[in-house]
Amino acid sequence: MASSTLVPGLSSPEVQAFATGFPVTLAHGAATLALLLTGVVIYSLMTPWKELEQLRRGNVAAALAFAGVLLGLAIPLAVSLSASTSLRDILIWGAATLVLQLLAFRIVDLLLPGLAKRIVEAEVSAGIVLFAAKLATALVLAAALSG
Repeated sequence: MASSTLVPGLSSPEVQAFATGFPVTLAHGAATLALLLTGVVIYSLMTPWKELEQLRRGNVAAALAFAGVLLGLAIPLAVSLSASTSLRDILIWGAATLVLQLLAFRIVDLLLPGLAKRIVEAEVSAGIVLFAAKLATALVLAAALSG
């Protein structure tokens, strides 16, 4: 007796499409998450304060700034993922997105001097401004990526 007659639903086009597409989805998602983690690590190395140390101390301003980084990197990466057609595409456009977004973050830091000191001093208003600036640059870059 053939296996397709034992469980007739397994040979349906929908199940076959899932079986083919799900591993690709996992690979694309994993690649994008790896890019996100890489971007977060690079950003952490770029900042004048130690991100994790500030978070462990309960510094709300640093937490807001870090949340801005996570969202600021994830939004354009998500758009890049949705527009890409292959793993290579994701890696190329994802890397380009990271470079552009990290450059934008650095420009924001230069345009708002003294903000790093205020973050370390746990000034919440500075964290909110930095969060908003990072989110704004992410949205602009995401729109540019979507064409």
